[in-house]
Amino acid sequence: MRCPFCSSEDTQVKDSRPTEDNTAIRRRRACATCGARFTTFERVQLRELTVVKKNGQRTPFEREKLERSVNIATRKRPVEQDRIDRMINGIVRQLESSGDQEVPSDKVGELVMEGLATLDSVSYVRFASVYKDFREAKDFEEFIGELSGNVTT
Repeated sequence: MRCPFCSSEDTQVKDSRPTEDNTAIRRRRACATCGARFTTFERVQLRELTVVKKNGQRTPFEREKLERSVNIATRKRPVEQDRIDRMINGIVRQLESSGDQEVPSDKVGELVMEGLATLDSVSYVRFASVYKDFREAKDFEEFIGELSGNVTT
């Protein structure tokens, strides 16, 4: 593993332990060259996934990008990080076990929407506002009206 501080390839694992949900191994490492310490995570990757965007562009699936999006939606909300991590792990497992190597971006978005709907309604609306490209306050009103079953016109 290359040191993120000095780029040396001479690093040593000082401690390894599973994460709380047992989906990854957390490794504490030390660089023999500069002495810096850093943490890495090792996860099982069942298959390489490619996300197919609406414009047809294909990009490799990035778990980190999914995590960033969910963390932005849940920022400053009373949702435990453990629940967020379990939701993200579930989405990744669903995508990897679907049998498809190429996944439409809509599918990823819908899985995130389903997960956030069960976690926190405000986070759900925040994510939806970006995912569904809300342009004005009326879009929020209609979406929230649909959520509560009282569609406003």
